[in-house]
Amino acid sequence: MCAEERHRVRTAGREREQAIGAFTLAGSPQATAAGGASGPTADEEWELPGGFARVYHADSRRGLVRPVLLADGFNHGRSDLDALYLGLEESFPLIGSLKERGHDVVLLGYDDRGASILDNARTATAAILRAIATRGGDAPLTVGGFSMGGIVTRYAPAKMEQERIDHQTALHFSYDSPHRGAVIPIGLQAFAHFIPVANNFAKQMNSSAARQMLWRHYDSERGTVGVDPEREKFLEALGAVGVWPQRPRRIAVVNGRGDGQGPRVPPGQTALASTGDRVCPGTVLLTQAEGHEAVVAELKRLFPKAGKTITTSGFPPLDGAPGGTLGSCRILASTLEKFGATVDPRHPDVCFVPTVSAVAIRDPDRPDDLYADVDSLPPEDGEVDEFLCSSETTGHTAITEELCTWLLDRLPRR
Repeated sequence: MCAEERHRVRTAGREREQAIGAFTLAGSPQATAAGGASGPTADEEWELPGGFARVYHADSRRGLVRPVLLADGFNHGRSDLDALYLGLEESFPLIGSLKERGHDVVLLGYDDRGASILDNARTATAAILRAIATRGGDAPLTVGGFSMGGIVTRYAPAKMEQERIDHQTALHFSYDSPHRGAVIPIGLQAFAHFIPVANNFAKQMNSSAARQMLWRHYDSERGTVGVDPEREKFLEALGAVGVWPQRPRRIAVVNGRGDGQGPRVPPGQTALASTGDRVCPGTVLLTQAEGHEAVVAELKRLFPKAGKTITTSGFPPLDGAPGGTLGSCRILASTLEKFGATVDPRHPDVCFVPTVSAVAIRDPDRPDDLYADVDSLPPEDGEVDEFLCSSETTGHTAITEELCTWLLDRLPRR
């Protein structure tokens, strides 16, 4: 091989490795159909500080009467309300069912889904006040959201109560929201920063929202793992407003099971391996195991050539815990394959929001708590008034008839 050919091969390999960070992990319902599809035309569109909303009336002749605010979840960049609308209608018609029952839907989006939860809560506050100002009659609001959206709309009315602002909200709901923290495998977080150039996945993992929500965060500058300072500050801010809004009834639906059973993902096993010789050859991600210096990733790259071992200490076996799952290794494998890698994704779907986190009843720190049978725990152990766990493990924020029907039946009737 001549020098020119070697240069061409190196350049192509470098471009492949740089491009694989283009993917991100979604935290809200998204349509699985081809991108670019549009939802129906909204009856109203609101520009809000730090975001925007689309309003869909149950009866266009009456306008906004019985508002239900649905807040978007976590991702990279600006909210895509078309994708959110279609995702909420794809497997079960949640928006259609709300309208059939006489509820008006307010879809809330953010200019930056990765911004601080506290900043996006200001957008939610503005939406609540706008709904009150434009509503006909005095029907109370229902306010909630999907994944991070359930936390954004948890903080906003709590802050309003502290400031003695009447939010007129009767019900708060969260849909698979990580109240006690979300879990993205540390090996996968580290992989985002092992890519030799800036990329969307690394930006997403280092965003304020990710740092605030993740149970444990990988610090790319220090190469350490722990509770991020931004999470500590967020929890302090949440505590300063009373942890939860006190006036609304609080309910939660959970994509994980409530009987202590999770996806069948054994600890300490290969989750994904890049076995070819073109992209990150020899890179292996492992499922989370307990113990000191447990290896969770062997990262390797060609351009520039480097290798790194990622370990954790004192972690419970998180990947197989009860909870809504995320196809994190599936998404990575698909991306790697696009650039010519040979990939073996053995455990493509792992726990993302543990059940105990979504019902705010235990922390994920210890196996006994992480794998608790929450359905049998005393209701007073939790922070919500009522919850429903999925009868089968489902994907994070999957819109199912079981969960949505239960939620719909608990909305204010007037």
